[in-house]
Amino acid sequence: MRVKNREELQQKRLEAKEAMKKQTHRILVCAGTGCLAGGSAKIYDRFVELAAKEEGVEVEFGEEAAHTGVKRSGCHGFCEMGPLVRIEPKNYLYVKVTEEDCEEIFEETIRNDRPVERLLYEENGVKYETQEKIPFYEKQTRLVLKNCGHIDSENINEYLAVGGYQALEKALFDMTPEDVVKEISDSDLRGRGGGGFQTGYKWKQVARQNAEEKYVVCNGDEGDPGAFMDRSVMEGDPHKMLEGMMIAGYAVGASKGYIYVRAEYPLAINRLKTAIAQAEEAGLLGENILGTSFSFQIHINRGAGAFVCGEGSALTASIEGERGMPRTKPPRTVEQGLFAKPTVLNNVETYANVPMIITEGAAWYHTIGTEGSPGTKAFALTGSVKHTGLIEVPMGTTLRKIVYDIGGGVKQDVPFKAVQIGGPSGGCLVTNNLEVALDFDSLKKLNAMIGSGGLVVMDENTCMVEVARFFMNFTQNESCGKCVPCREGTKRMLDILEDIVAGKGTEESLELLEELGQAITDTALCGLGKSAALPVLSTLRNFREEYLEHVVDKRCRTGTCHGLVRYKILPDACKGCSKCARNCPVNAINGKIKEPFAIDQSVCIKCGACMENCPFGAIVKDFS
Repeated sequence: MRVKNREELQQKRLEAKEAMKKQTHRILVCAGTGCLAGGSAKIYDRFVELAAKEEGVEVEFGEEAAHTGVKRSGCHGFCEMGPLVRIEPKNYLYVKVTEEDCEEIFEETIRNDRPVERLLYEENGVKYETQEKIPFYEKQTRLVLKNCGHIDSENINEYLAVGGYQALEKALFDMTPEDVVKEISDSDLRGRGGGGFQTGYKWKQVARQNAEEKYVVCNGDEGDPGAFMDRSVMEGDPHKMLEGMMIAGYAVGASKGYIYVRAEYPLAINRLKTAIAQAEEAGLLGENILGTSFSFQIHINRGAGAFVCGEGSALTASIEGERGMPRTKPPRTVEQGLFAKPTVLNNVETYANVPMIITEGAAWYHTIGTEGSPGTKAFALTGSVKHTGLIEVPMGTTLRKIVYDIGGGVKQDVPFKAVQIGGPSGGCLVTNNLEVALDFDSLKKLNAMIGSGGLVVMDENTCMVEVARFFMNFTQNESCGKCVPCREGTKRMLDILEDIVAGKGTEESLELLEELGQAITDTALCGLGKSAALPVLSTLRNFREEYLEHVVDKRCRTGTCHGLVRYKILPDACKGCSKCARNCPVNAINGKIKEPFAIDQSVCIKCGACMENCPFGAIVKDFS
C-alpha cells in the first residue's frame, strides 16, 4: 500500500507493530554474509519446512500475522559463534546451529517453550539463555546495530514496526531544513568513515550553496582489510541508512542520492535494491514523499574494489564513470562534488546515526560517548581474540574493555602485544595504550586513528615487521599512482621492508623508512596517501627492538619471517648419517660419518631440505 500522507504512515506503522506482536514465536536466522557462508540458508529453509507443516502457520509476513514467523535477519555480530538463531519472545540465542538441529529447536522451543540447552552459549561454565545476558552483548551499546539480527532485513514492514521512518516523518512535518541541519550540528555527529569530520558543518556548507542541483552520496566502499561494519548495516538494516540519506537530502535541498558500494558485497547490494524498491512502493521514496513537496531518488553504483575510492573525490569520479583518482582541493566536495555540484558525502554508519538523532534529539545524543566524540562506534573485532565479531560501544570506551571484557581476551591467554586500528590508514596501539579512550581526539594524540573501525588484535607471536610489510604491500598495490610521493614512496618503503624480512636489511634501512614515511605523510595528495606510512611509523616507534633484531641480529623472534629462519642440528640427536648433507643443494652441511654434523649459516639458503630429510628429527628451526 502506498502511503500518501503522515496519517497513513502512522497507521501503517501501527499495523506492522500489531502484526509483529501477534506472532507467538519469531525465528530469526542470521542471514549475514558470515553465517550464510556457514550454511544458514539451509537452516532457514529447514525452519520454513517445519513451520509450513504446523496448522495455522504462515511463514511470510502477510495481512494475517503468523503464529510463528521465520525471518532472515542481518548479522547478529557474534560471528565466531555462527550460524546463529534467535528465538523470540524468550530471546534465546542458539550458537553454531546446523540444519540437523532445526527439528529439535522446533520441537523443544516452538512447541514446548523450552530452550535447547546444548545450543546455548556457554562461558566459564555458565550457560546464557538470553542473548542480552551474554557478556559479548551485555557490555555493548548497540544503537546503529540495534535492529541487526532482530528484524527481517528484507521486509519494510518490520522496519516500520520498530519505528522506522519516524525520523523522516518528523523532519518533513515538524522541522524546516534549517532545523534539521542545526540538530545534526548540535549533536556534534562526526563522520564514521575515518576522518571524524563534523557532519553538521558539512551539511551546512552544502545547504548554503546556491545551486539548482545538489547530491547526497553514501560511501559504502569499506576497503579496509578486516572491516565489515558498513556491510553489516547494509545487509541487516538497510532502511535505516536510506532514511538517513533522505533526511540529508531534505536538509540540504538535494533530490538525488547515490550509494557507492563495492561489487564484492553482492548480498548488501541485493538487500539495498530490495529496500529501495519497497520504499518506492510504499511512497517513502520518489516524488512528493508523504504528500509533501520533497522528492528524492536513490541510485546504487557498484565499485570495482579500489581502496582509493574510499577517498571522496576519487569516489565521485568513479560514479561519474571516470577512473577513481583523487583531485587537488579546493574546491572541496561540498562545493564541487558529484558532477561538479555541491555534494554531501558520508559513509553508511554516519547516515545510520541520523534517524535516531532526529527522533531523540541532539541533547540525548550527547549523553553517549565523550564530549568531543558523542555517540557510539561500531568496530570489527578480529585477529587473536577469543570473541571475534561486530561490536558497538560508546565513543571513549577503553581498548582494554573491548579486548578483554567484550572480546574475552587474547586467544589461549597468550600475552597481548598490540592492536592495529584503522586498517592500512591507522596505527598500532600497544600494552601501554590499553587504557586509552577510543575516540577521535584521544587517538590523534597517539598518531593513530579510528579509521572505519577495524580492530586487529595481535599477540606476542605476531611479527610486527611483517605486519608493517603486509599493510604497506596492500597500500602500495592500491595506490592510484597520481602523486609521486604515494606512487614511488610506498614502493620504495615496501622494497625496504621486504629486504628486512628477507634478512637483507641494515640499520640505515630503518632511518630511510622513517624519512620516507614522514615525506609521504607530509606531501601526498589525498588523505589515504598521507596515512599510508602510519602502520610502518607506528611499529617503528613502538617495536624498534624487533626491527633491530631483524637488521642487526638477522633473526625474527616469532619465526614468521622465512628469510630469517635458522636451521640447527641438535648434536645429541644427530646420528651422523649424512643424509642432511647429501640433500643440501648448496653444500652448507659438513661433518664426519657417525659424528654430529653442523650447518654453515653463511652458506645456508634456508630451504628446509635438511629438516625434511633427517630421519631422526635432529634438525630444528632456531629462532634464538
